[in-house]
Amino acid sequence: METSTTVPESAAALHAGIDALTDEVIDGLRSQLPSYATVSADRLRPRVLASLRNGLSLVQRWAEERRTARGAGRGDGSAYGIPETHLDEVTSLARSLPVEDIISAYRIGTDIVWRRFGEEMTARGGTAEDLLPIAETLRAWVDANTLRIVRSCRVGLQGDDPTAERRHAAMVRALLLGEARWDKSLGAWDAGRTGDGPADGHRPDGHADDAETVDGSYEHSALRLPFRARLPEVSPPGEPDGAPAAVGHAGPGDRAFHRTVALLRPWLALDEAGRPLVTTVDGDVAGLLVGRPAGLCRSLILGLGAPASASGVATEFTRATQALRAAAGFGLVGAYTREELGLRATVVALPAVGEQLVRLRLAPLGERGEDGAQLAEAAAAYLRQGLRLEAAARTLYVHPNTLRNRLRRFEEITGTNLRDPADLAEVWWALTHRRFHGPTD
Repeated sequence: METSTTVPESAAALHAGIDALTDEVIDGLRSQLPSYATVSADRLRPRVLASLRNGLSLVQRWAEERRTARGAGRGDGSAYGIPETHLDEVTSLARSLPVEDIISAYRIGTDIVWRRFGEEMTARGGTAEDLLPIAETLRAWVDANTLRIVRSCRVGLQGDDPTAERRHAAMVRALLLGEARWDKSLGAWDAGRTGDGPADGHRPDGHADDAETVDGSYEHSALRLPFRARLPEVSPPGEPDGAPAAVGHAGPGDRAFHRTVALLRPWLALDEAGRPLVTTVDGDVAGLLVGRPAGLCRSLILGLGAPASASGVATEFTRATQALRAAAGFGLVGAYTREELGLRATVVALPAVGEQLVRLRLAPLGERGEDGAQLAEAAAAYLRQGLRLEAAARTLYVHPNTLRNRLRRFEEITGTNLRDPADLAEVWWALTHRRFHGPTD
């Protein structure tokens, strides 16, 4: 049965405006998918253009076959096949973007093209009977491409080189910890550890150690946000309320690592090879971001530094670490800078001040053993509950009068007036310091 000529005419009109349509699809992807917003439009353009040409050519050929019984004119349309390297490029993209986002991108692109196609059909007087078969064909094409992408990405990602990944992670870690330097003459990052033997970054024969010198694929002048993150239920050894030292730190083979990276993936900075600049530091996921994440809510504890070039990354990573420790220690979830945490982060960042306040306000309690510890616990509960006596008593499972008596004894022994704002602030700082940094000698 012959079909209306409005279908090939509409497809031809979209072909004629393929560049503008490509721009519209790219804008849609970058506005709807945060992960795509981190990829340059120039990098996306060849992939989007190839997909659009292939899909529109399919519609044109199908319409010609439907219009003529013998399929005459099959070769008249502009036939654009997907280039040989297309799936390789998609696999490369999947190293820096979630596969599910790539699939969503095909759906978003299809919706935009279908809307534009409908507009062209309406302008030419097309009917619903004309549109329905085209819709089925286009959806089938998208489903087939989706399956090919998933299969290609699965095979491609399984071929990663573990040694190269370890070297990449080591480079990122060295950059964050200030152990890397940029050698402009070599165009490479070098882990600038000092010492004798292999640990100094050189083999005995004097050649640079491959594990310590990596390619210059990191743009050292770019501004990136150093971060340190963990899941709310994970507390590395040494942290307040942390678990004892044990096997199972977050790492590339760890479920917590992959979950954390998945949450941050849309904002992770990439090197020139498309690899995310992420690693682990003492059980936490750490690395560099292109912008501040949004919408994490209660999914992650994230400490952030300020945007910095390579020379300032280590300093800002220290601040990100302090923000993470403060947020985790106070039971906060979400993304924070050190400044946003105010005095909480200052307690973590200035241990020397905390030590002085511990000696000033808490030292007399140390001479009283368990009794002194009980009085310190009473003051801490009182502060945690916002100076509400009855609420604090409930958390300690004691009568309010018992707590009132303990607080009076705390004031007498330490020389503190808990009704004086300055004394109250010093006691809070001293107790919080001891919670984060442990007992003062």
